[in-house]
Amino acid sequence: RGHEDLVRRASSLFDQVVVAVAPSSGKEPFFSLDERVRMAREVLIDCPNVEVMKFSGLLMEFLQQQNARVILRGLRAVSDFEYEFQMAGMNRSMHPDVETVFMTPSEQYMFISATIVREIALLGGNADKFVRPLVASQLRIKAGT
Repeated sequence: RGHEDLVRRASSLFDQVVVAVAPSSGKEPFFSLDERVRMAREVLIDCPNVEVMKFSGLLMEFLQQQNARVILRGLRAVSDFEYEFQMAGMNRSMHPDVETVFMTPSEQYMFISATIVREIALLGGNADKFVRPLVASQLRIKAGT
């Protein structure tokens, strides 16, 4: 629910929000790209100024195609900051007109990560309080529990 929280809060700050969903590089995702896009669209269906789109390649190229000028990134902990800070610097060096804005999650989502939620589901635990019912049912199907 942390991603959803950030998107909903962003939708009150910006006229339009595009949730850019990319293939996972370097790790095998639990859900396919199409599954992640479908679930995000369903969860955010009541946000009229939010559009969920998949893309591949460089985020900066996708932003140019969408005429977007802001990247919104969530930061849960200091460990997130170092990577995100480096990415923001690289992105700015490629496209100086694009700004990266960091938001922290709401307090109740501060310590939740998709990796931990996935592990709970894979080990047969109940992850329902960490995700929307739609996502929880998909987690149970994927985990075989």
